[in-house]
Amino acid sequence: MSLNLTASAERVHIGFFGLRNAGKSSVVNAVTGQSLAVVSDVKGTTTDPVKKAMEILPIGPVVIIDTPGIDDEGELGEKRIEKTLEILRKTDVAVLVVDSIKGKQPEDEKLISVFNEKNIPYIVAFNKSDLQSVPYELKENEIIVSAVSGDGINALKEKIGVLAKSKVEQKFVVADLIEEGDIVVLCIPIDESAPKGRIILPQQLTLREILDCNATAVCCQPSELADMLSVLSNKPRLVITDSQVFGVVSKIVPEDIILTSFSILMARYKGELSTLVDGAEALGRIKTGDKILISEGCTHHRQCNDIGTVKLPDWIRKYTGAEPEFSFTSGGEFPSDLRDFSLVVHCGGCMLNEREMKSRLEIAASQGVPVVNYGVAIANMNGILARSLEVFELM
Repeated sequence: MSLNLTASAERVHIGFFGLRNAGKSSVVNAVTGQSLAVVSDVKGTTTDPVKKAMEILPIGPVVIIDTPGIDDEGELGEKRIEKTLEILRKTDVAVLVVDSIKGKQPEDEKLISVFNEKNIPYIVAFNKSDLQSVPYELKENEIIVSAVSGDGINALKEKIGVLAKSKVEQKFVVADLIEEGDIVVLCIPIDESAPKGRIILPQQLTLREILDCNATAVCCQPSELADMLSVLSNKPRLVITDSQVFGVVSKIVPEDIILTSFSILMARYKGELSTLVDGAEALGRIKTGDKILISEGCTHHRQCNDIGTVKLPDWIRKYTGAEPEFSFTSGGEFPSDLRDFSLVVHCGGCMLNEREMKSRLEIAASQGVPVVNYGVAIANMNGILARSLEVFELM
């Protein structure tokens, strides 16, 4: 896959933080080689987080995030600071830009404490070295730069690259579950909720890995699945389907063929599967009046038969025999206080990077709120969760 086509969720997210007028946006522009952020001598020029997916050598595909100053003032300033702190949920590598003339301020030290608390690798970049030599004894993760002269910028990129590389580990959606020559059937429903002219990211990643393994991918819709299986000369190694047609597909696929879903594969890919399987048990404890949060990581136009706001609530009511209260969030919106909820049902998170999805799970875990994703919940409610996990037992 070409690097410039890498999905944002698969890119290392690099956040730039600092006080107003520390030259943060200037450093962002110097690192990226683009006028990504507006710069000015006026404090508070960056009023909202600015994100850009791009490629930076030697790092590769990244998302650069420029944030408002952590010392913003007033009621609006407080909201901007909240937005900045929310960015930490998705930050893989942080760069704290410090005005070298003023040195680290209390707000900088507080932010460093947050980096450490959240286990976010970080670099402190002392900017404006063209105006004054830095008298500080530098630590290993500190560097002197000048956004104006360019001094230290390449060294900063190298340091970012080292930390970014440490965050990248070899992971597989399906490649470690199949062998060369295997047949894998992808059962993909194309209905009113399917995006026009394309397939969604989990399906793209799965298809590409199958081809990279020199295995054969066969794609069909649920209505074609029975005929497809009957004409294959060799039994498929695996059938992978969409969560919302799990129940239908499970009745078509013989028990001697392994069946799982894109959502379950993606949950394992992002290291969340065991947590979400544990969360599925909470579905059986839901009572009338309990509050359930249904959260989606992306934003899209709601269809009349939308899975998050329509289908899932209906399936949960039928499965539990109860009338819970449902709340809904989408995109970057996710409550920091979940204590009123008995359960969070989250989408597969394919449009969220691993750091942000794990942050959401950590928020829930810290408050004792179970989390399950769409695919695991649907498999559980259809009584086929154990079957959908068999593929991992055979590894």
